[in-house]
Amino acid sequence: MTAVEDEDIELEQPDLPADRFSDRELSWLAFNNRVLDLAKDAKRVPLLERARFLAIFSSNLDEFFMVRVAGLKRRMAAGVAVPSNSGLMPRELHDAILTRTRELVADAAAVFADDVRPALAQHGIEILRWDQLTDDERRRMTELFENRIFPVLTPLAVDPSHPFPYISGLSVNLAVLLRNPVTGVRQFARVKVPTILSRFVPLGGGRFVPLEDVIARHLGQLFSGMQIIGHSTFRVTRNEDVEVEEDDAENLLFALEKELLRRKIGRPPVRLEVEDDIDDKMLELLISELDISDKEVFRVPSPLDLRGLFSLADLDREALLYPSFLPKTHPELAEVETAQPADLFAALKNREVLLHHPYDSFATSVQRFIEQAAADPAVLAIKQTLYRTSGDSPIIDALIEAAQAGKQVLALVEIKARFDEQANIAWARKLEKAGCHVVYGMLGLKTHCKLSLVVREEPAGLRRYVHIGTGNYNPKTARMYEDMGLLTSNAVITDDVARLFNHLSGMAQETHYKRLLVAPHGVRRGLVESINNEILNHKRGLPAGVRIKVNSIVDEATTDALYRASMAGVPVDLWVRGICSVRPGVPGLSENIRVRSILGRFLEHSRLFWFANAGEPKVGIGSSDLMHRNLDRRVEVVVGLNNPKHIAQIESLFDLAFDEGTASWWLEGDTWTQRTLGADGEPLLDIQEHLIATMGQRRALER
Repeated sequence: MTAVEDEDIELEQPDLPADRFSDRELSWLAFNNRVLDLAKDAKRVPLLERARFLAIFSSNLDEFFMVRVAGLKRRMAAGVAVPSNSGLMPRELHDAILTRTRELVADAAAVFADDVRPALAQHGIEILRWDQLTDDERRRMTELFENRIFPVLTPLAVDPSHPFPYISGLSVNLAVLLRNPVTGVRQFARVKVPTILSRFVPLGGGRFVPLEDVIARHLGQLFSGMQIIGHSTFRVTRNEDVEVEEDDAENLLFALEKELLRRKIGRPPVRLEVEDDIDDKMLELLISELDISDKEVFRVPSPLDLRGLFSLADLDREALLYPSFLPKTHPELAEVETAQPADLFAALKNREVLLHHPYDSFATSVQRFIEQAAADPAVLAIKQTLYRTSGDSPIIDALIEAAQAGKQVLALVEIKARFDEQANIAWARKLEKAGCHVVYGMLGLKTHCKLSLVVREEPAGLRRYVHIGTGNYNPKTARMYEDMGLLTSNAVITDDVARLFNHLSGMAQETHYKRLLVAPHGVRRGLVESINNEILNHKRGLPAGVRIKVNSIVDEATTDALYRASMAGVPVDLWVRGICSVRPGVPGLSENIRVRSILGRFLEHSRLFWFANAGEPKVGIGSSDLMHRNLDRRVEVVVGLNNPKHIAQIESLFDLAFDEGTASWWLEGDTWTQRTLGADGEPLLDIQEHLIATMGQRRALER
């Protein structure tokens, strides 16, 4: 995927305005607002799914503060006075984030209190306060408290001999104001709400009560002999980003384990959430003891932490959920009439297979590919990257089985995958114990590419098979994430992947590949060259155009190339789920750029790259978003597709996404507009539901 040199036409480099970038962090908040839009969408989204999107909104915001806001505060504390690419200084950006977050949190609370919660009640799912319970329910909750909750609670009072306790990040806590009836002295105490029970305790019959309400009602048993003056819930968000200086770490695994221990203690707070009716004196104490500023305090109606809605969204109420969906086996990998699993290696000798998950089953394609390789006596070696995987991973089990059978197994485990570090460390040790060769990638780089390589001995000699994907080797998320993958035995691609694995596990210094773009050396360069080639093609009067689908686009060099393409008259379509620093529709800069965002029951996760290329489209799929971390600090792979049917499949996806009859969000400048209803008020086409229906039909016809 490289450009063709043109000696006759010069590529112009027009000046670009300084205000051409939208701010990354504010753009992310706009993305989370789109998630909130789904929670509001009563016409298109089933009720329990709307509750789930409220939980996702809250979980997303937690991670944003733990990582992005925490990083911003570190820069502020270090006195870094470098503006973002949008021109905002760190303190200005921090203030803007807090202001916008306050608006979003208030909106989410209103959606829950005024819309979702009453709608749930109409369908017999009620979240009640203690005073709304029946006498029998109160009696049962008292028994539950005495038998299951009270024994694990640890009330912590604050006085001269008891310092203010450490408040763990994201825990829900009760702040309690006490009075000693003898001395009249007031005291503060904290009770951490345990996680042994669901946040919303089931009462039976679709009725629930927040766990903190049960505890609050029984505070007298925790503080016997004291008067309970008042109580309120609060929650702290802390800096949870892992920092490991690899250059100083002789053993990365050991260094990361130490850093994960540090994560549990001593991390500074970045946000304090409190009930909106909290006592002023109690709030003053929390602010003082947590060493947090007033502007980082968020007053929220009870209940705090809407992540608890995940448990409600999993209730067995089919009418209130998305219709059930069972992924289908790709027809080119379909099982034979004897009901035995298909021989994937036989299928891949003569064809490449483009997979589109979750519509194409992960279990009968990628997972089956690795499991068959592990069980096949003809397979000599398996090489595998692992960034995130599930807790009971059949991929891990297959690699262990292969190693125990005497095959050479290389597992490249990325133990720095954020928030999965602990799990990946455990998998790394388990794989090593089973005899797998385990490596942790390259110094200073995360290995984010999704690769699996199988070496097989066949009558004609050794043959290699490869899977290259856009998503993780995780069977659970493969049912919820939209991703694509290529299964192939193409000798050029398999040779590229083999040399890349040697680069990752050994001392090879490979940077040139025939069918792959590999970051950090090649992805940005290759994409910018392809964009520039479209500019030259347009000047020649040849077909030109750029279509890109990513999770996020932030990289300035790529964005500037897209702006220059637009200024030259090249049509540019960007399908972006999350952050977008591109500002489309700006006169003289980006009139030819369209940006769409699609969110739904599946998380749009694939990264697709399409270039008109003078009428012979160049198309690639890969693991890389257009962000600095992907292009500069990660090993990423984009593979070019050659099969005309696969290229047409990618083109049809873009056509559908940018059709005005498809539900999506449109970006103009810095403003996102939701377009989900037609002029007649009826819902527009849901691309994911459409693909569920049409891919199932098409796959049946292809068999």
